[in-house]
Amino acid sequence: MCRIILSLILSAIPALAGEYAVLATGFRLHADRHDFAGENVLLYAHDGVTELPAAWVASFEPEEFTAPVVPPVIPSNPEPAQPVKDSRTLLREAAIRAGLPPMLVESVARVESNLRPDAVSPKGAIGVMQLMPATAKALAADPSDTSQNIDAGARLLRELLLKYDGDVVKALAAYNAGESAVDRYRGTPPYRETRDYVDRVIRDYVKAGGQ
Repeated sequence: MCRIILSLILSAIPALAGEYAVLATGFRLHADRHDFAGENVLLYAHDGVTELPAAWVASFEPEEFTAPVVPPVIPSNPEPAQPVKDSRTLLREAAIRAGLPPMLVESVARVESNLRPDAVSPKGAIGVMQLMPATAKALAADPSDTSQNIDAGARLLRELLLKYDGDVVKALAAYNAGESAVDRYRGTPPYRETRDYVDRVIRDYVKAGGQ
């Protein structure tokens, strides 16, 4: 199951042209083209091939180019105050910007902090995505600002997925225990906390409807 999850997560990162495979869950995967192999469908992209059960795919949609529309010039007026967005909305928006499945980013946040902006761990990790101050600084984010915290956490998760070639287990382990620990053990380090963490995130993601 983990390998299927990895392939779908990588395929979710936006590409430039082609078509979309629309899953039964409503999730869309970009591909240059597709083909069938028995009961499976093959999605071809510039970085490889993703294979998944054909029963998961509800339809295929061509990617259409839409010319940008130049908005008319409207006299400026004071803009009304924007409503404060809740954590789930911010998580979804940050996941879309990072090209990741929103349910995956939300699962990480749920296991990290139960979506609480005021959560602080005994080690000093802050906020919804539980960023350490040094990590937040490296990502140019204020960890006490919920929007910046969530955006930085999603960007960090994307960077880890790219570093470990889409291996979601290694990426999650690195999010929890640090990249040096994963690199040292060439995989999930033998820490009970980290192994439990990876298992909880994947279980939450699948339970929430991720495939």
